[in-house]
Amino acid sequence: MDNKETEYTKDSYLAFRLGGEIFAVSVHKVLEILELQVITKVPHTPQYMRGVINMRGEVIPVVDTRIKFNMSVSDDTVRTVIIVLDLFIKNKKVIIGAVADSVKEVLEITEAQIKDAPEIGSNYNTEFIKGMIKSSDDKFIMLLDIDAVFASEDIELIRDISDINIVNTQVNNL
Repeated sequence: MDNKETEYTKDSYLAFRLGGEIFAVSVHKVLEILELQVITKVPHTPQYMRGVINMRGEVIPVVDTRIKFNMSVSDDTVRTVIIVLDLFIKNKKVIIGAVADSVKEVLEITEAQIKDAPEIGSNYNTEFIKGMIKSSDDKFIMLLDIDAVFASEDIELIRDISDINIVNTQVNNL
């Protein structure tokens, strides 16, 4: 692809608010946006694991993204949502829910707009950040590599919780 194509080829990102920051994830990873609902806590899981929800008969693990990103915890509001994500981690499809304070908008972003994430002064692990863009109101939006966010120590826990769904589905089909 030449520079002109890169400059004009756009990709869509879902922007969402988390604390005072704005993050964005590729819309190709977003399955659904749900209003906050009752989340069933799973015992003996890390603090960032809020629990599970039932989405049309599927058990979906839900992560409190604020805690995952070492941000201060805030109360849920009527704008709090669960972003259901379709991830592909370590050769396995994993569906999870990520709690966000609110959904902002869908952005059309060109490669030319994306700047590298700073190595110094960032409160976040930059290996999870694809890059940054400047919004129309001069704020920075962090573009997440959402597969990398959950590719670390979380994956075994998320797989275990996701496997509950497989077992439940098999039992229900007997």
